[in-house]
Amino acid sequence: MGHVLWARDLARNLLEESLPRRWAHTQGVAKQAATLTEVLGDNADLVTASAWLHDIGYSPDLAKTGFHPLDGARYLRDVEHADGVLCSLVAHHSGALVEADERGMREELSNEFEFPPIELLNALTYSDMTTGPDGTHLPAERRLDEILERYAPGDLVHRAITRSRPDLVKAVRSVEALQDAHR
Repeated sequence: MGHVLWARDLARNLLEESLPRRWAHTQGVAKQAATLTEVLGDNADLVTASAWLHDIGYSPDLAKTGFHPLDGARYLRDVEHADGVLCSLVAHHSGALVEADERGMREELSNEFEFPPIELLNALTYSDMTTGPDGTHLPAERRLDEILERYAPGDLVHRAITRSRPDLVKAVRSVEALQDAHR
């Protein structure tokens, strides 16, 4: 639980005042992650901590490259000296590898941060892709549509989400199947 409280406080300090809508989303993502305790077992705290931290790279204090997964993960690694798996989860969350490819940063991301265990990444992706920008729970398809509505078709985020959508939905479905199996 110590990692979770530290992660929550760090995210609050970086997002609450400067990016209140992002902070609302982050709170919702962490709430979703906390519902996975039964299916994640010993990894529940790690995933919940990553949910709190997944978008800290948007903070004006941390944004260096403009690619928030990489900026957040670098901060966690270099400044906070955080757990390597936690850093990898933040670096690779929610289709980040595809967006890195669109940005010409795929090799940079892959070289700096190992791909995390897929079951943990799926849990973080589930939490992110079922939480709207205001922190409310919503179906993954609606969340993905909402992201696409915010970006023009030629925008790299729109292209990345379009490319990664099947994998993002697959990740969400895999977690939902785990939840169903535990009921």
